[in-house]
Amino acid sequence: MSAKVQPGSPVELITADSRAQIDRWTTKYPPEQKQAAVMAALNIVQQQNGGWLTIELMDAVAEYLQMPRIAVYEVASFYTLYDLEPVGRHKIYVCTNISCMLCGSDTIVEHLQKKLGIKLGETTSDGRFTLKESECLAACGGAPMFMVDRTYYENLTPDKVDAILARLK
Repeated sequence: MSAKVQPGSPVELITADSRAQIDRWTTKYPPEQKQAAVMAALNIVQQQNGGWLTIELMDAVAEYLQMPRIAVYEVASFYTLYDLEPVGRHKIYVCTNISCMLCGSDTIVEHLQKKLGIKLGETTSDGRFTLKESECLAACGGAPMFMVDRTYYENLTPDKVDAILARLK
């Protein structure tokens, strides 16, 4: 990747730090397959933008990785860990897949909805929390579980959930 960005290019929307992070990911793949870093790139620019992706940022990723815009949109709209609308300061992803469901994730979801006053897919009015459902977070042994921002919490109970939420600023 070139460190110099052409004036007026969508790539200008990606900070120099974010471009450096993306560059580290692209080195993991053969140069002709740098598009394989698209998931990492989207994650990086999503974090840069306060937790969500705009069309303009997705276009910038497409240009930076030299791939079709539609391919970037397909990835961003397929995976639940990418957000295409503004989100709260903290994103809570509750696993509701079979292991978590059998161990009580429905109780955790109900508790969170009642405590936060929102439904799955919504953000609290103060912009503090966004509550999302996740198909699987790959921590079946600690079910029920959720991920807040990038931290996993396992073997949840309503009391554990309350304690975790109380620690978040």
